[in-house]
Amino acid sequence: MKYKSIQIKIVLALGSCFLSLFANAQQLEILIDEALTNNPEIQKFELQYKRASEKVNEVNTIPNTEFGVGYFVSEPETRTGAQRFKVSAKQMLPWFGTITSRENYVSSLADAKYEDIVIAKRKLMASVSQSYYNLYANKAKQKVLTENIKLLETYETLALTSVEVGKASAVDVLRLQMRQNEMQQLKDVLQQQFLAEQTNFNNLLNRDNDVTVNVVDSLMIPSEDFDITFEKLALHPELLKFDKLYQSIEQSELLNQKESSPMIGFGLDYINVAERPNMDFSDNGKDIVMPMVSVSIPIFNKKYKSQTKQNDLQQQEITAQKQERLNALETLLDKANNERISARISYATQTKNLQQAKDAEDILIKSYETGTIDFNDVLDIQELQLKFQMNQIESVKTYYVQSTIINYLIQ
Repeated sequence: MKYKSIQIKIVLALGSCFLSLFANAQQLEILIDEALTNNPEIQKFELQYKRASEKVNEVNTIPNTEFGVGYFVSEPETRTGAQRFKVSAKQMLPWFGTITSRENYVSSLADAKYEDIVIAKRKLMASVSQSYYNLYANKAKQKVLTENIKLLETYETLALTSVEVGKASAVDVLRLQMRQNEMQQLKDVLQQQFLAEQTNFNNLLNRDNDVTVNVVDSLMIPSEDFDITFEKLALHPELLKFDKLYQSIEQSELLNQKESSPMIGFGLDYINVAERPNMDFSDNGKDIVMPMVSVSIPIFNKKYKSQTKQNDLQQQEITAQKQERLNALETLLDKANNERISARISYATQTKNLQQAKDAEDILIKSYETGTIDFNDVLDIQELQLKFQMNQIESVKTYYVQSTIINYLIQ
């Protein structure tokens, strides 16, 4: 029967832990979705992407058609009559495939711009999560301080009783009261820090600063960490953006080759001719219509050769930038993983220390019953206990913050 009772307690404890983690994940997911929907920075990048995509319609055009009208102030005489005015039209056409190359180049720039949206969303998710865990840690610390203040009030009552029977001095009471004052001050400071962090959190969600943020009551470090696959780092959007930029330079070079090709022009001139008086022949007063074909060739233009060299250098620069960023992300991932492991180790140590501090507290309570309590020891143990509790909360926060960074890098 006793064994069965223990089993039930274990199941309930594990169930409580699971529900706490599930509730945290569910609540945080809702808040992140709200941030992704309302955050103005995300909206800014989405608008930039739409604008970049719209530029495809801008470049999908041919040069303007040229029209000209000329009037002969001094009408030149010809065999068929005097020329009075001239009307002309001309259309230049880029080389075959040039317009398509322009569209491909602009589309590749839009693809690179899209990665900015993905990056911004990942960063926002990480920022919301980290701010949430900061709020949780702050609230948990306030709760611990409240419990310790109540504990010291209990010790103060014991000390007053001991003073009455001559087993403690008034100095012991004053020291307990001063310790309560210090903890109350720390709690008040934490409350102000909570309000500041709450404002930061609400700004990430683009809502009023005074909206109350409710966080979970407790968080536990899970029994096992999720696997880290360093290969996934190569698919990070910050690195994919460099690939898209590299591809855009390739498209830029293809466009450069097309634009260095000749342009073909087609035109038509119309010249109005007046009839010659007192003359009768077949072409008298016949207007002139003259179709034209022209070719524009960049014979002495070094612009396109220079652009080819610039494109090559820019691709080398992008390759170097990508490697530099990959090294930085690998360092960040390794650091986050190590700090998460350290947080787990610290949590286990603080839990052990906290249990021992509570055992020491029980011994002190028994000492009071025998009339040999030392309130200096009470303050020392209480200070250690508070330190261990604060460190334990900080370990939990560090674990989840580092997990957030890992998610940002390899999710």
